[in-house]
Amino acid sequence: MKWGWVFLGALLSLGNMSWGEKGLEIPEYDGKDRVHDLNAKNYKSVMKKYDVMVIYYHAHVESNKNAQKAFEMEELALELLTSPAALTYQLAAQVLDDLDDEDIGFGLVDEKKDLSVAKKLGLDEVESIYIFVDNEIIEYDGELAADTLVEFLYDVIEDPVEIIDNERELKGFHNIDEDIKLVGYFKSEKSPHFIEYDDAAEEFHPFIKFFATFDAKIAKKLKMKLNEVDFYEPFMEEPVTIPGQPYSEAELVDYIEEHDRPTLRKLEPHSMYETWKGSRGGQQYLTFDLSPDGYEFLEILKEVARENTDNADLSIIWIDPDDFPLLVPYWEKTFGIDLGSPQIGVVDVEDADSVWMEMDDDEDMPTADELEDWIEDVLSGKIDPDDDDDDDDDDDDDDDDDDDDDDDDDDDDDDDDDDDDDDDDDDDDDDDDDDDDDDDDE
Repeated sequence: MKWGWVFLGALLSLGNMSWGEKGLEIPEYDGKDRVHDLNAKNYKSVMKKYDVMVIYYHAHVESNKNAQKAFEMEELALELLTSPAALTYQLAAQVLDDLDDEDIGFGLVDEKKDLSVAKKLGLDEVESIYIFVDNEIIEYDGELAADTLVEFLYDVIEDPVEIIDNERELKGFHNIDEDIKLVGYFKSEKSPHFIEYDDAAEEFHPFIKFFATFDAKIAKKLKMKLNEVDFYEPFMEEPVTIPGQPYSEAELVDYIEEHDRPTLRKLEPHSMYETWKGSRGGQQYLTFDLSPDGYEFLEILKEVARENTDNADLSIIWIDPDDFPLLVPYWEKTFGIDLGSPQIGVVDVEDADSVWMEMDDDEDMPTADELEDWIEDVLSGKIDPDDDDDDDDDDDDDDDDDDDDDDDDDDDDDDDDDDDDDDDDDDDDDDDDDDDDDDDDE
């Protein structure tokens, strides 16, 4: 039997969150309606007004007050995105100051009332957010939070390929290690090979980061040849050069889709649902929850990932609980763990069954060898999150056996009672016979 497993890595307290001396200022809705209710009559004219259109395709809102109130809270999150007050909603919202050249609109489509609009726009998943930009449709698969969505929109309106022109930008490129990234070296922006590369980037934008350089000195430091593209897996020290250059758009897309399964990746708020959807093709995904000593443990994870990068069955998800404060109590309750201490485990995403690695001392992180041995036991089936299910089945069998024994005892008691009744009847008959004999004598 194969399971869809997800290995989840959570890193606690990697840094202190600071809101500045003023403290966190909660934005208040100013009463101005900025979200459009789209319908068959107005959706075309409304969408033409904006460079980017964000549409929330929501379930039909019933007439009862509770449903209406819940929907208004969701709509308010969208209102905050375009409100100046949202600038205080974490640093990401400051991007709105730089959107002078981009008009972003927000709309709502009701699955029942506006079904025809949903079909024409290609909206097929209710309770989802779709972003329309440059004749492309991007489905947002992250949490419905104003700051997270703003950050994602900022990535959307950026160019699909970021150009590296100098040492500072090259350093910034090397500092990105949590995401899949590609970099290509081309003669110029007019190069047909760069155009193919740029077209491929649009297919994955903004989920995968694409870089390029036209500078021979930068290319030399990247150890790249002309028209070559390097693929970087998250947390890996060395890239893989995509074979077969020069490449067509289709060849690049095929390669990326085939290798879009990092050995170690971080769960991000803007793509958490896509990452958490579980296994693909029966692959196993390992889950790790880490401790406040997360930096040390992350280095161990990186070492394990680098040594097992060719293992198609291993995919580790690293989670920083600071990114998901509302989910911490849920994870602790569901998995029966304490995220205040080191935790490492495997989770069956189908039913949330989990097994967690035992650690002798909370202050001592497992070594890379110990962690690798534990992972091998998981992949070989020696450690199985569904073992608890077998125990439950055994308990049920024991209960059934106990019930059968009780029934047998009851039957035996009934038989004994019947025998006693028969004996009493025989005694009564004997007494009656004796009485008759006495009467005859008289």
